[in-house]
Amino acid sequence: MQNQVVSREEWLEARRALLLKEKEATHLRDRVNAERMALPWVKVERNYVFDTPQGKKSLAELFDGRSQLLIYHFMLGPDWEAGCPGCSFLSDHVDGTLPHLNNHDVTWVAVSRAPLAKIEAYKRRMGWKFPWVSSFDNSFNFDYHVSFSPDDLAKDKVFYNFEAIDPANANDELPGLSVFYKNDAGEVFHTYSSYARGLEEAVGTLMILDRAPKGRNEDATMDFVKRHDEYEPAKSAPSCCH
Repeated sequence: MQNQVVSREEWLEARRALLLKEKEATHLRDRVNAERMALPWVKVERNYVFDTPQGKKSLAELFDGRSQLLIYHFMLGPDWEAGCPGCSFLSDHVDGTLPHLNNHDVTWVAVSRAPLAKIEAYKRRMGWKFPWVSSFDNSFNFDYHVSFSPDDLAKDKVFYNFEAIDPANANDELPGLSVFYKNDAGEVFHTYSSYARGLEEAVGTLMILDRAPKGRNEDATMDFVKRHDEYEPAKSAPSCCH
């Protein structure tokens, strides 16, 4: 189905009307960002220890000398054969941001419950460079409500995205982003978490597709996404030179 075709003048009138709404959305985003930074914090009392390629590290050590830490809860469970396609899609956008994040006193780390060897193998397959550690031996992912045991999923409700949901809509692993701050005394504070579609702004491809004529062209959220090594080669357009 093709959109209505109009004159340039009519198009300009419609575009200016949309621009007003885009500006409203931008100003709303600015206000939301300000409220996000004003959220109260919670001191992290539990001593989490993670498996990393450099050995055991505490949560405080994952900051890598910086004061701000963003942890992406990557869906890769202990018995999974490969990482979640959606998490992989988001993670394809991370490596290019690292120099800018690190220069801005921010460290990005992915955390999964899979053993480190499985994480390292999948990371090599995808060709990623960002830090990725294992929470296999601690309760971190459970405490931040992105991992669920069989007992959890057998209950009437599980807690995800700040509400109780039907376990039929959950999984043993779900995506999320948790943010932490470390002060000069070495104390660590949980400042923010986001889940589900709250993570979309980290996926630049989605933001670009939203400007394309067909948009995301999806029937369900990100149903078009595959791991980047699983797409079929694009068919070449006919050329008069061949």
